[in-house]
Amino acid sequence: MRALVIGSGFGGLAVAIRLAVKGYEVTIVEKRDRPGGRASVFAQDGFVFDAGPTIITAPYLLEDLFELAGRRLADYARLFAIDPFYRIRFDDGTTFNYSGDPAHMRDEVRRLSPGDVAGYEAFMERSRQIFEKGYLELGHVPFLTPWSMARTLPTLVRLECYRSVLGLVRRYIRSPKLQQVFSFHPLLVGGDPQHAPAIYALICHLERTWGVHFAAGGMGAVVGALVRLLEELGVTLRLNAPVEEIEIEDGRVHALRIAGGERLEADLVVCNSDVSWTYQHLIHPRHRPRNSDRKLLRQHYSMSLFLCYFGTDRTYPDLAHHTILLGPRYEGLLDDVFRHRRLPADMSLYLHAPTRSDPALAPPGCETFYVLSPVPNLAADVHWETTKARYRDAIYDRLEQTCLPGLRRHLVTEHLFTPDDFRTELWSHLGAAFSFEPRLTQSAYFRGHNVCPDVPNLYFVGAGTHPGAGLPGVLSSARVTDSLIPALAGACVPPAERHGATG
Repeated sequence: MRALVIGSGFGGLAVAIRLAVKGYEVTIVEKRDRPGGRASVFAQDGFVFDAGPTIITAPYLLEDLFELAGRRLADYARLFAIDPFYRIRFDDGTTFNYSGDPAHMRDEVRRLSPGDVAGYEAFMERSRQIFEKGYLELGHVPFLTPWSMARTLPTLVRLECYRSVLGLVRRYIRSPKLQQVFSFHPLLVGGDPQHAPAIYALICHLERTWGVHFAAGGMGAVVGALVRLLEELGVTLRLNAPVEEIEIEDGRVHALRIAGGERLEADLVVCNSDVSWTYQHLIHPRHRPRNSDRKLLRQHYSMSLFLCYFGTDRTYPDLAHHTILLGPRYEGLLDDVFRHRRLPADMSLYLHAPTRSDPALAPPGCETFYVLSPVPNLAADVHWETTKARYRDAIYDRLEQTCLPGLRRHLVTEHLFTPDDFRTELWSHLGAAFSFEPRLTQSAYFRGHNVCPDVPNLYFVGAGTHPGAGLPGVLSSARVTDSLIPALAGACVPPAERHGATG
């Protein structure tokens, strides 16, 4: 039987591996000229840039994909732990080194706010409880009916998941600075800490459990490892092949029509493309009554991102691999980005300096960087073509003032990526960087289903589906989707996987 996968992001690559192991003849069709989706990589003037994700947590999810095929991830890519996970710099210059070492973290909390040590410990215990329920138990389970959601509610209420992440942190920690340190994680998956449900507080314990990792050669090396495995499994990867229509007859997918008119027949299709874009642009409305345009346009979409990729002709050895530069406002900035849909004058930034860990990603004596600023999605009235140069300059000003002195004098290459590019390059509705915003009303059963409710052989995987965005979420979504697709007779399917194989 033939399975077609639309898109070669981590979700598409992961589900293609799983389908190949199940015995399907698999072809991936990718719009762009390189695999990886948001996790693609590009080179410019001798510098190598990861275009999207830069943090690997829960690396066992990658290891499991190779084990399914009887291989070892270590033979394809080398991961190493990052310490500290992040260096957080507040607007007044105070810093906090965030790591997975409990003793070090207690010392860091004590240094900023001695009275919050006990509260911090209580919060991390709550994070552990939420992690065990929300991730280990429920993270790989399909939520396809209201009942599947309802039966989890008593436990989630007991764990205070009705609160926001910031609300939960405030229940335990009094210092405003530490409240920011332990509530920013929803931003990593497109959420507002003021509205993302406290289930996302599990990220704190997830990071402590498995650490934060990077790959030698960057995330592109991980994409390359997955592509190599797919080739060994006989999967076909077709680049420069944008899909123009998902052809549905008698309630089932029969084929994909790609640019140029070519038609690819399929027994099933898995979409790693943006969920909202796919429904609105690739499927005729008569085939999706439960995902109408009206319903999709009422959803809340994540913020977008403004990204600067740049290289310098000098190094900055005092930098951490990951630096979070918090601005003068926290809640006000979040309100501007998520609620008021306006571009604020101030900013908070995430700075990725991969050459701190792998100097080979830049020419000798040089440094590779990627900086992102959360910005409103395209529902905001911002004309990025005329705004991007000014906004880039504001970012460089802030970097020069904080951690990259003399930056402009040492710039040798740069590339910008705006919300417009998320829409045109990645076919993301409203240029949202993480698909649907992670809210309580857009989680689990209320998020994009892993199988289309109207077309039984049309499946979805990736950030817009359960359990959500971020590398663990996307790889877990592939596992959820895989659990809904039967294995073919005679296929060699391995035994149930590790870490909560309840799905």
